[in-house]
Amino acid sequence: MLFRAACVTLAIVFSFSHSSVFSQETQGAKRPDPIRVGIWNGRAPVGDGKFQETEVFITVHQPATPNGTAVVICPGGGYGGLVTGGEGHGIAAWLNKHGIAGVVLEYRLPAGRTFVPLNDAQRAIRTVRSRAKEWQIDPGKIGIIGFSAGGHLASTAGTHFDGGDPKSADPIEQGSCRPDFTILIYPVISMGEKTHQGSKQNLLGAQPTPKMVDLFSNEKQVNEKTPPTFLAHALDDRVVVPENSKMFYEACQAHKVPSMYLELPSGGHGLNGYKGPMWDAWQEKSLIWLAELKLPTSKN
Repeated sequence: MLFRAACVTLAIVFSFSHSSVFSQETQGAKRPDPIRVGIWNGRAPVGDGKFQETEVFITVHQPATPNGTAVVICPGGGYGGLVTGGEGHGIAAWLNKHGIAGVVLEYRLPAGRTFVPLNDAQRAIRTVRSRAKEWQIDPGKIGIIGFSAGGHLASTAGTHFDGGDPKSADPIEQGSCRPDFTILIYPVISMGEKTHQGSKQNLLGAQPTPKMVDLFSNEKQVNEKTPPTFLAHALDDRVVVPENSKMFYEACQAHKVPSMYLELPSGGHGLNGYKGPMWDAWQEKSLIWLAELKLPTSKN
């Protein structure tokens, strides 16, 4: 049984074919070549009003037959590296098969600069929203997905966001950085007792203050404005324990945030190397869940 009883919502009663909005690409249709785009114009913030002369890139994988939905992809790596293959470009290819644009984010690693990954995730969402028309995306259907520490980043983006600064001279910063939905796969969520210690130290440093631990324990940051969230985690994950997903799901339920938690009976961390029945299960069920959200369309 793949679903916890408490998590059986609308999605379980629909077969995979029900999610026709995410149908396979037309036979023979060719996807456009990926586009690699810098998001900071060579000057990226590091906090406290300071900047570094560097660039952060997103790679935009557009489907051959777009349905208007896009997902910013945050690979894992413990905040010490980026697994951009199986948890990045591979995910974009899967999304493209279902008409969804996949946007792989090569976020900066914190290295003592705690807010840097979040800055990049927020900017990536704003950038996709600002170029939605150009990339055939509905600006009201832009989500975020993350894996492991990338799941922590995605959950941070889903709990720490703003509506944009209408007074900014930068038109990208005028847009909202709130994702319209969040998909979290074996995510790090908490910076507390159940955290992944390597991710915590890389993000917060060796001796973080209680305030920072709480701020980045995202199960404590959920509120009624948190976007709809899908989570999946293997019960035998010993690297990032499944209590992380459970805590976030329960917080979503407490705040009446549309949410679903898929408990997988096996697969460990990484779900058997991004393949097999457990990997297939979260992909199938997340598409069904996403189709059932019926996100409102937005004019660009």
